[in-house]
Amino acid sequence: MNLTEIQDLIKFFSKSGISEVEITKKDFKITIKGEQKGEHVVYMPSAAPAQMQAPAQAAPAQIAAPVAATPAPEADSKLIVIKSPMIGTFYRSSSPDKPMFKSVGDSVAIGDAVCIIEAMKLFNEIESEIAGKIVKVLVDDSSPVEYDQPLFLVDPS
Repeated sequence: MNLTEIQDLIKFFSKSGISEVEITKKDFKITIKGEQKGEHVVYMPSAAPAQMQAPAQAAPAQIAAPVAATPAPEADSKLIVIKSPMIGTFYRSSSPDKPMFKSVGDSVAIGDAVCIIEAMKLFNEIESEIAGKIVKVLVDDSSPVEYDQPLFLVDPS
């Protein structure tokens, strides 16, 4: 089962209203359970004893897809929000010794990398779908982010 199939399963689970699903194959086992406090995914390869947990409702359609830009609901109407296309860990630079992709006041063009989100040991460069100027960074470096969580406010003018 590849990452896309797992994400599709998570989407189906979150929309279906079922409380639990478990799939076991030769080399792995995946269990998705709904709880009152949230839904969790547990992925456990048979070769590795570690478990990974992530919110089930936070599945993106594609890994490393460009970030969807939508109007900010609470901010000034001219500002656009760049949101996270996946769950993972937010990084403002490609490594600790490298400069940040974008900071407040920087101009951003369509296709410019704005951050990296690490998900399942994969580093996904997130690109902007809008052009403008970064007004605010809404997430701290090395912080966990959820699917569709606002990351940046951009002034498109």
